[in-house]
Amino acid sequence: MAKGYIFDLDGTVYLGDTMICGAANTIRVLRERGDKIVFLTNKPIATRLSYVKKLNEMGIRAQLSDVLNSSLIMARFLRDRMQKGQTAYVIGERPIRDELFEHGIPLTENSEQADYLVLSWDRAFTYDKLNLLYQASMRGAFIAASNPDLTCPYEHGQIPDKGAIIAALEAATGKPVDEVVGKPSLIAAKAAVERLEVDAADCYAIGDRLETDIRMGNDAGMRSVLVLTGVSTIEMAERSPYKPDHVVPSIASVLSF
Repeated sequence: MAKGYIFDLDGTVYLGDTMICGAANTIRVLRERGDKIVFLTNKPIATRLSYVKKLNEMGIRAQLSDVLNSSLIMARFLRDRMQKGQTAYVIGERPIRDELFEHGIPLTENSEQADYLVLSWDRAFTYDKLNLLYQASMRGAFIAASNPDLTCPYEHGQIPDKGAIIAALEAATGKPVDEVVGKPSLIAAKAAVERLEVDAADCYAIGDRLETDIRMGNDAGMRSVLVLTGVSTIEMAERSPYKPDHVVPSIASVLSF
């Protein structure tokens, strides 16, 4: 019976523009033995097509249907939830805007009239945007966030991610955002399982973050695998409430499962 492998990207398959040793071989061997693979990333500042291009340039065969990101998951979430006549306002960069537009999500440039505020990673985030979010939340607009990651790993360390913006908004409003659609949500888990067409119990959720990758795997009834090539360490795993089923040095060790 085929198994399903849900791979995070940043910190798991590569760091920045550097592939993690053994990644291409691991994915190739899994496919050769008949297992199924999907790449699931929370990062919304790049298009799925750019991820496909990047993976192929690293020697990892991928096509558009192999990649799920929080922008696509957000688009599907809004498409299923929004009612006729409702609109969404986006704080985020062009890739998520384009994904929403391609899925027919009605967008507005007037935040005061929007029914939904899409909160994504925005590297040009300002106090004015924070105030806009605050005012929208206070008047009852639905706040949907793409992902909760506090930082994003790259070759030389980490940089602040979407979760830092969520934290600022939640500190001001005193309440959580209405929905986070990326990992660790069951919304993201369901999207990956449906893509793989494998039961969750036969899937491995593989990533470098305890609070997203591992938590999602555990909550969804998958087997969770922490790789030590990104953000989380063994010491962090020992302290975390989100315990991985397996801890491995890197993606190269996944072939043993």
